[in-house]
Amino acid sequence: MTERQLIQEILNTVALVYDFENADEDANEYTLLINHQDNNNRDLEAVNKEMRHYFEDANFDYKEELNPTDTDKPADLRVTIKR
Repeated sequence: MTERQLIQEILNTVALVYDFENADEDANEYTLLINHQDNNNRDLEAVNKEMRHYFEDANFDYKEELNPTDTDKPADLRVTIKR
């Protein structure tokens, strides 16, 4: 499984809609824009905590930004992960 596939598997497990804002596969660094699915009423903090747990278990460094304003697309969360 590639890193990108692992990232997608984690995000699908947490049930989120996402786009790769930046993917530097040579540096193993990815920036994701994440949104709740329409029928997901979980608190954003809880979703972030769950997602952080999965990424840290997979040995990724994890940095989040809640409700980022400087994006081309609207997002609930911007996450930068790196191995």
